[in-house]
Amino acid sequence: MSSRATAKNVILAGVKAVTLQDAEPAALADLGAQFYLSEADVGKNRAEACAARLQELNPAVEVAVVTEAVTPALVAKHRAVVCTETDHDAAVAVNEACRAAGAAFIRGDVRGVFGRLFCDFGETFDVLDVDGEEPHSCIIASVSNDEEPLVTCVDDERVELQDGQRVSFAEVRGMTELNGGVYVIKDVKAHSFKLANCDSSGFGAYAGGGIATQVKETKRLEFKTLAEATREPGEFLLSDFAKFDRGPVLHLGFQALERFAAARGGALPVPGDAGDAAALVTLAREINDGSASKLEDVDPGGVLTTLAKTARGYVSPMCAMFGGVIGQEVVKACTGKFHPLHQWFYFDSVESLPDPKTLTAEECAPEGSRYDAQIACFGKKMQREIERKKVFLVGAGALGCEFIKNFALMGLACSDAGSVTVTDDDVIEKSNLSRQFLFRDWNIGHAKSTCATAAAKAINADLNARPLQNRVSPDTEDVFDDAFWDGLDVVVNALDNVNARLYVDSRCVYFSKPLLESGTLGTKCNTQMVVPNVTENYGASRDPPEKSAPMCTLHSFPHNIDHCLTWARSEFEGLFEKSPGEANAFLAKPAEYAEAARRAGDASARENLEKVAECLLDSRCETYQECVAWARVRFQEVFHDKIAQLTYTFPEDAVTSTGSPFWSAPKRFPKIVAFSSSDAAHLALTRAMANLKAEVHGVARPDWAADDAKLAAAVDA
Repeated sequence: MSSRATAKNVILAGVKAVTLQDAEPAALADLGAQFYLSEADVGKNRAEACAARLQELNPAVEVAVVTEAVTPALVAKHRAVVCTETDHDAAVAVNEACRAAGAAFIRGDVRGVFGRLFCDFGETFDVLDVDGEEPHSCIIASVSNDEEPLVTCVDDERVELQDGQRVSFAEVRGMTELNGGVYVIKDVKAHSFKLANCDSSGFGAYAGGGIATQVKETKRLEFKTLAEATREPGEFLLSDFAKFDRGPVLHLGFQALERFAAARGGALPVPGDAGDAAALVTLAREINDGSASKLEDVDPGGVLTTLAKTARGYVSPMCAMFGGVIGQEVVKACTGKFHPLHQWFYFDSVESLPDPKTLTAEECAPEGSRYDAQIACFGKKMQREIERKKVFLVGAGALGCEFIKNFALMGLACSDAGSVTVTDDDVIEKSNLSRQFLFRDWNIGHAKSTCATAAAKAINADLNARPLQNRVSPDTEDVFDDAFWDGLDVVVNALDNVNARLYVDSRCVYFSKPLLESGTLGTKCNTQMVVPNVTENYGASRDPPEKSAPMCTLHSFPHNIDHCLTWARSEFEGLFEKSPGEANAFLAKPAEYAEAARRAGDASARENLEKVAECLLDSRCETYQECVAWARVRFQEVFHDKIAQLTYTFPEDAVTSTGSPFWSAPKRFPKIVAFSSSDAAHLALTRAMANLKAEVHGVARPDWAADDAKLAAAVDA
C-alpha cells in the first residue's frame, strides 16, 4: 500500500516518468490504505484503477501501467525501481536486474504497525551533496604565517565548520596565495580553525578581508545486494533510542514472515491467531540458530508475536510514512543529493496498539468492511472508538491534506457520533499543488478547507466533516467557543506560524485536550504529541530568539545573505504594504485619520503622513509606463546612488580615528551597480517592481509587460 503513496510523492516531485506495475485486483480491504481506489474499483487491476488519478497530480509526468510480471527489460528502462508486497525470491531477482541495468533498487514493506525499508544503489554510489544545506562560510579577521596557520574569524557568528572538512578562500588581501586554494581544516573552535595542509610561513602578510567557504565533497558509498544484506545486514538506521535493539529483532522477524508465507502458499499469519504467532516465533528461532550473529532473545517483550498477529493488516499513516521515506530515497537515487539510507531501516508503532491480550482471532477477524485491514491491527472495539471521535483539524495545507486523507482512510469520525471540523482561512494557489495533493488546477482560488474536505469525502463518503474558513484566534472565540472546545476529543495542528500554534496550544491546555503538533520546513520536520497532565505542552518551551542585525548594518554594511534577505523584506513591506495601507486608511476616513494624527503629534504620526503623501502624490502611477519609470528610478537610488554616496564618504582606503582600515571585517567594500537593460537580472527586478507598483495602484498590465525586448525599450525611454 505504501507504493501508491510513493508514486504520489515522486509524481509531485516532478520526475520524468513513473511506471505502475501490479498484477493484483483491488479488494475491499485495500480501501483502508489505498486512497486512489474507490468501492467501484474493487475487482479491477489496482494499477489500472488508480493511474488516471495519479496522472492528475502532475500532467508533466508520464504515468504508465504494466500488469505483467517484472522483467529485466522493464527494469532497464528505469533509473530506480521500488518493490513492495513482493516475496523474497522475486525481490532478489528484481534486485539482480537492477544491478545489471545500473538502476537503484528500493524495497519497502508495511506489515500492520511494522515496516521495513532496504536500499541498494549499486556497488558504488556517489553522493554529490550529503546534507543538501548551503555551504557554511565565515568572514576572516586574521591569518597567521605558520606551518599550520591559525585562521581567526569575526566574532559576530560562530564557525559552523567541523574538523576534516575543506574550505576555499576568496577576497583575501596581502596573503593572496590563499585565494582559490582548498585546504583541510582542524582544531575548529568557536571563532577560529587551523589549516592542516598549508604552510603559510612563506606567504605574504595578511592585510585584511577574506571569506572561507566550505567545499562540499562527494562521498562514495558501497552497497550490498538484497541477498547479501539479508545474510549480513550490518548496521540498522535507528529511529527510536528507546528501541535500540529493535532493528536486529525485526530483521529476523520479517525473514520469518517470508518463510511462513512461503510455506502457506503466500498467506501471512491469521490476525490475532496465537497458534500462527507461535509458529512464526519458532521459525525466527530456527533462522537465528543458523545465523552468524545470534540474538539472545528473538521475541523480547512479545514483539514478534505482535508482528505475527498484525502482519495481515495495514494502517494508513504507516503506509503514508513509508511512502514518504521511499519517495525521498527515489529522489536521492536520481539526483545524488542527500545521504541515502544505508541500507536497512525498521520501524514499528506498537505503542499505538491496544493491550495485546485483547488482540484475539475473534476480535481481529474481518467483518467484510473497508476497515478490515485496520481491524486486523487494532480490533473491532478500537475501530468503533476511532469512528466516534470528535476532531478539530486546524489548517488544510500540506500537512492538513495528509491528515484528513488519513482520517478518511482510517474511518476517524466516520460515524454519526463522530465529527471532524476543518478550518483554514486561506485559498488555494498554484504553488500549493506541488505538495498539497488533494487539490487540482480547477481548485485554484477556492477555500482550502472546503476543497480538502470534499476530496476526503470522495475517499470515504462516511467522513463526517465540516469545513470552516475561520482563523483560530481570540477574534473568533464566538465561533470556537467553550462548548466547541469542551466537545472535542483531540486537536490536530497543521499550521504554518508560531503565534497560531501557541494560541491553539493555550486553548488545549485550558480545556485539557490532547494536541498533535507538527510542522515542516523544507526537508526538515518536527512533531510533538501533547497529552494533558502527562507531557509538556507546546508553549512550555520556546526557541531562542533569532539574532537580529542593526538597521545600519542591513542598509550599509550587510555581509551575509540573511542581512540581504532581511533588508529586502523590509523594503518590500515598506513600499508595497505599509505605505499603501496607510494611504487606504486615509482614503477610507480622511477626517478621522487627520484627527488621529493631530492627537498623536509624534514622529511616527509624521512618518505615516509622509507615507500617505509619497504613495498618493510623489510616486502615484496612472499608467504601466509610469510604473516602469518608477521602478527604474528606484533601482538607480538603491543600487547606484546610495552606494556611490557611501563609497564617496568612505573610500576603499578610508581609515578610522585610530588608524585602522574602515572597511575591515565584517564590513565589505560595496560595488556600484550600473543599470543595463540588456542584463536579464536587472530587467527581471524592474519588471517585478513595476508589476507590484501596478497592483498597488490598480494599473492594468499591457501585453508587452512580459516581453523582455519591449520592456527594455520602455525602460530606456
